[in-house]
Amino acid sequence: MIATLNSLGRPLLRLGLIPQIALGIVAGLLLATLAPDTAQSAALLGQVFVSALKAVAPVLVFVLVAAAIANHRQGQPTHIRSVLVLYLIGTLVAALVAVAASFAFPTSLALNAPAASGTPPGSVTEILRNLLLNAVANPVEALMEANFIAILAWAVGLGLLLRRAADTTRTALKDLSDAVSGIVQMVIRFAPLGIFGLVANTLAESGLDALLDYGRLLLVIVGCMVFVALVTNPLIVFLKTGRNPYPLVFTCLRGSAITAFFTRSSAANIPVNLELCKRLKLHADTYSISIPLGATINMCGAAITITVITLAAAHTLGIQVDFVTALLLCIVSALAACGVSGVAGGSLLLIPMAASLFGISADVAMQVVAIGFVISVVQDSTETALNSSTDVLFTAAACRADGNTDEA
Repeated sequence: MIATLNSLGRPLLRLGLIPQIALGIVAGLLLATLAPDTAQSAALLGQVFVSALKAVAPVLVFVLVAAAIANHRQGQPTHIRSVLVLYLIGTLVAALVAVAASFAFPTSLALNAPAASGTPPGSVTEILRNLLLNAVANPVEALMEANFIAILAWAVGLGLLLRRAADTTRTALKDLSDAVSGIVQMVIRFAPLGIFGLVANTLAESGLDALLDYGRLLLVIVGCMVFVALVTNPLIVFLKTGRNPYPLVFTCLRGSAITAFFTRSSAANIPVNLELCKRLKLHADTYSISIPLGATINMCGAAITITVITLAAAHTLGIQVDFVTALLLCIVSALAACGVSGVAGGSLLLIPMAASLFGISADVAMQVVAIGFVISVVQDSTETALNSSTDVLFTAAACRADGNTDEA
């Protein structure tokens, strides 16, 4: 029996990580369909995998960023500014796509859902204030609570000061970074089992019946995200690099979007993205900063979610919204989204603030948020997949624009 299992297991281990994950997805679908009770018990595999990624991500980001800056050689090229510009352009373009789709396919909501729990931010000023306070949080608490704004701030400061340290100190920091990266690689190897557990449990618990009542809204949101992933993002990359963007686009979707879709956590996907950037042979000094930064501020998926759901609420209530006002709404909301990126359902909790710009009451807005949580099984997963894969895509585009990196 053991010999038979070994003979079956060896070919599976020789498969690449992506085919193994695909097999895990199929196995999870079959288990949820054929034995839903057993599928719920498989949730432990998914919980362990996501918890391991979330646990290692803060330490990895802190050590990797500090080591990259401390060991940065004067004159060595970095592309952080270009990546940030791409993040901004991508978010604004996604907002424009969401506005256009909302006007082309107006959606009405059945506003009879119970109000969702959670305290939404009151204004953009409050969000930016909290963002600034997060940046100066206690570093130990930041690591424990996965406050990536503070982690980045402390890592950058420590790295800059350690550039004047002795060579042995900087080498030790680099060795520590390599060791933590090795732990990450070990965790990622269990991605097929983790995603198997996540798929089986999600489908067994939630099913798809609850999504049918809001099918049109979900189609508009997901359609916008697919359009951004396959049309506008590739166009931005083409304009940046002058090359066919689709090999890189599909590499990022396979290597990042799949795991992000099922973990539904940009923070948990940071180690996956860093590993993908390493395989793409991008500049370590660039991606060690741009990837954790993108997980915090690159919110093209959030821009789509906030815009589509808020405009659907306005349409349901008969509020006339002109195109320019709608575009301004989604730009402000998307830029503010970085302040609540660490909160569960962060983009959904921005909806009351956006809705208030149209005079929609808080009670009605929280009903809209509740609808968002109903469809979040697909909406939040797709949003995270788009956000996370775009982090790698734009980082790679910025690095390759100079033509000094190897192709994937």
